[in-house]
Amino acid sequence: MKGAHPRVNWLECIILFLVALVTTILLTPLARRLAIALDAIDYPSARRVNQTPIPRMGGVAIFGGLAAAVVVAFAGMQWWGWATPLQGGLGHNVNYLGVAVGVFIMFGVGVIDDIYNLRPKVKLLGQIVAACVVAGSGLLFSSIHNFISDGYFEFGLLAYPLTVFYLVAFANIINLIDGLDGLAAGITAITAATIGVLAVLTGRPGAALMSFVIVGACLGFLKSNIHPASIFMGDSGALLLGFALGIVSLMAVARSAFFVSLLVPILAAGVPIIDTAVAIIRRKRAHQPIDSADRGHIHHRLLQAGYSQRATVFIMWAWTALLSAGAVLVTELDGPPRFIVFAILAIITGVIVFKLHLLEPVLLHHYNPRRGTRMSGGDTADGGEDAEWMVEEEDYIPIRTMRGSGRSATQQPTAERRSGSRSSTADGTVSPRSRTKPARNNAQPHKRSK
Repeated sequence: MKGAHPRVNWLECIILFLVALVTTILLTPLARRLAIALDAIDYPSARRVNQTPIPRMGGVAIFGGLAAAVVVAFAGMQWWGWATPLQGGLGHNVNYLGVAVGVFIMFGVGVIDDIYNLRPKVKLLGQIVAACVVAGSGLLFSSIHNFISDGYFEFGLLAYPLTVFYLVAFANIINLIDGLDGLAAGITAITAATIGVLAVLTGRPGAALMSFVIVGACLGFLKSNIHPASIFMGDSGALLLGFALGIVSLMAVARSAFFVSLLVPILAAGVPIIDTAVAIIRRKRAHQPIDSADRGHIHHRLLQAGYSQRATVFIMWAWTALLSAGAVLVTELDGPPRFIVFAILAIITGVIVFKLHLLEPVLLHHYNPRRGTRMSGGDTADGGEDAEWMVEEEDYIPIRTMRGSGRSATQQPTAERRSGSRSSTADGTVSPRSRTKPARNNAQPHKRSK
């Protein structure tokens, strides 16, 4: 990308990155204790991977890391002579206090959901309110560069619903990918770093600064969230990080002079986007609500192929990093090389999708091909393929033969896989004592599996 752009102050970026990193690390044990006190716990169940109860309000620590970095940034502007980077390049005034209020609302929705298990429609309404506050504050997906001639395509009033949809979608793709220890935090960190690089290349110092702050908070949280995790980020963390990614990506690409720049956040977040798109189609195909939990996500497929949790997470991180590197390359290349990069990314992604059979439950017919029996909810009469995609609480779950394990397929009832009430020890650890979690406010039991 040619041309003079506002320069990024790397010293400020490094300082704020470290502030977010250290603050998140320090706050994570406190967030864990708070989650235990409020019974915000992910108990083992048929849909979850964790075998012991794990606190799930890690978003509190992540929010603290982000907030601390923002406070230090404004303190630097006020007393240390730091530049004010937030307005540059957006082409219009943005009320960043309003943006902060929207972020806080999204975080609050996640915290309440972690504690009380909100109904999906109520949670979605809260997300829409948060996105509307941000859009109303002036941070909009208002135009795209006219790649045919000079100028921009202006969206007008349509910019508001487009921005709301974009931000809510980003929040939910991270929320849905949060199914294994460290998975969502790592993917968010890679995606945010990619957006930060794009922001540097396009002269958006504010977007670059906030992107690296997000990276710092994610890495700080990974210290306690990598397998075996002692805390999950929960919806308070997943919704917050996804929403923050959506905001910084808007800051990075709004009114960009390069049409292809709009593809960078999409490609960088390609893995959770693919996972979410296939999950929506899969659930609609099986006549299940979009917000229902199942075991057909990418990480479930890798686990069923015999990979360990760590290996699965590393594979998905590597896939994300590959797409992210390709996204940056396409902004720097012109002509045939750009299309070659696109083709390579498409081929690699297509091979992975094919090898993991991600489209298999999407393409399966309603009828069992061997028995000719119409099934409900996507389950086959023989408890075969589709039984792995949609799992009801009282169903039997097929356990496939694991790669290299030599174990034969068995079935275990979900009642035997659940673990219930927890007890906390003096040092704040959580230990399972019974096999049944006490019902509380008709709470939905499947928080971990998205």
